[in-house]
Amino acid sequence: MSGPRPVRAARGTELSTLGWQQEAALRMLQNNLDAEVAEHPDKLVVYGGTGKAARDWRSYDAMVRTLRTLKQDETMLVQSGRPVGVMQTHEWAPRVLLANSNLVGDWANWEEFRRLEHLGLTMYGQMTAGSWIYIGTQGILQGTYETFAAVAAKLHATGKGGVGGTLAGTITLTAGLGGMGGAQPLAVTMNDGVAICVDVDPRAIDRRIEHRYLDVKADNLRHALQLAVEARDARKPLSIGLLGNAAELLPQMLAEGAPIDIVTDQTSAHDPLAYLPVGVAFDDMADLAAKDPAGFTTRARESMARHVEAMVGFMDAGAEVFDYGNSIRGEAQLAGYDRAFAFPGFVPAYIRPLFCEGKGPFRWAALSGEASDIHKTDKAMLELFPEGDSPQNASLHRWIKMAGERVHFQGLPARICWLGYGERDKAGERFNEMVADGTLAAPLVIGRDHLDCGSVASPYRETEAMLDGSDAIADWPLLNAMVNVASGASWVSIHHGGGVGMGRSIHAGQVTVADGTPLAGEKIRRVLTNDPGMGVIRHVDAGYDLAEAVADERDVRVPMREGDSA
Repeated sequence: MSGPRPVRAARGTELSTLGWQQEAALRMLQNNLDAEVAEHPDKLVVYGGTGKAARDWRSYDAMVRTLRTLKQDETMLVQSGRPVGVMQTHEWAPRVLLANSNLVGDWANWEEFRRLEHLGLTMYGQMTAGSWIYIGTQGILQGTYETFAAVAAKLHATGKGGVGGTLAGTITLTAGLGGMGGAQPLAVTMNDGVAICVDVDPRAIDRRIEHRYLDVKADNLRHALQLAVEARDARKPLSIGLLGNAAELLPQMLAEGAPIDIVTDQTSAHDPLAYLPVGVAFDDMADLAAKDPAGFTTRARESMARHVEAMVGFMDAGAEVFDYGNSIRGEAQLAGYDRAFAFPGFVPAYIRPLFCEGKGPFRWAALSGEASDIHKTDKAMLELFPEGDSPQNASLHRWIKMAGERVHFQGLPARICWLGYGERDKAGERFNEMVADGTLAAPLVIGRDHLDCGSVASPYRETEAMLDGSDAIADWPLLNAMVNVASGASWVSIHHGGGVGMGRSIHAGQVTVADGTPLAGEKIRRVLTNDPGMGVIRHVDAGYDLAEAVADERDVRVPMREGDSA
């Protein structure tokens, strides 16, 4: 009978499938469930508390078996983590199409989802868990780094803190050290700041220290503040893990006048059953949530309201406060806290100009398993985008160099950086050439987070406060998925609810394999042009001047603008 067991992706050049497109999908599915990568691999949970790579172990085994026999003109269909069919298509078609957690509008809520999940009919795919392109905490690291860099620039411009446009001399307070939140401490210290990071799970703190994302663990709150103030005053980057419940610690720190400059949060607040209520012991959390999900949800939301109320209090006291996209404001509002949305989400506050340029998270993983392949691609990126050509390239160089020095690989070696329209295709084609000429030991997979410039409708995150009010229009991620299928991506996914919870987002992902063949080069050229191009046209349509300028400069066709100029 199928059941939990250790999973690890193969390395090297020997195929267990009929081609590299299928082999890549198989290895990335398995990499998502590697113990180095996944939060709870025995439960098939990759990150985010409940984000899974497969619905159950029987479904996992069926996907592995199917990928090993899948032909070059066939496509496996995956419905919420279960393979439900194989169709004859063609060599340009994706080898895998995935749809996860999608429910019809009036039924798109946690209660209905959990009922269906209990019946074994669906699973929560998060963003990159159910689309097999999670690369560990590094996957969100550069986006978090870019966000804190933007925070530093704002503080510097307003004279509120930071030295030399960095976070030097500031203290950031946040919570959540899971698969996503674990990027926060390193992102802050990469920007020269000090971070206090709260988590209820001692294993999460230890894991982040082991992987060098977190520097030290404090004995208690007093110790954490002492370490933070000393490092701040010395202009020394430092990240500090603090065991405890943020819904208790943040109000206490606010009441005591803790010297906090920046506040955010990345607990698993998108799912109330993954947020620990005040008064519940961490070891009792899972049992209580299973026995009384409705009561647990109510208590969790009440605690989130206390948490958010403290965040608003820090804002009122002068701190820079923002939501990092986990729906904690929405949950606090459901609990009755009427100032829950007093502070903004990170996208409208800092990131939207990047989206207007088609910029977003571009990631790749080495199927060889050799770190040297990533080091070679790092060097290629620095050559492709010379440091002196633009401030953006200078920032990219700084990131690549720091990542090479400080980022711990989890599972298959991988890298991420933010690239825009007209850049991703160049990088992808160069990688394919490096596979073809033998510079790299084996093919690469090239993908991204679903959190991207043109692939998400998420009114509490990526599409919050759109200029034209189109926050909730979900046509865009569906168009994104369809254009990636039409362009030749290796696998394409459409998910519901990732990052922010059921009923709150629709998002799409794509992965394309650089196997060194001319066909792969043609696919890469189209996919990695059209995919970020969706971000440009989405923001042109919403009326952003910057997106219009990018479209004009880079010859992105927008039919409605052609009509205006006629």
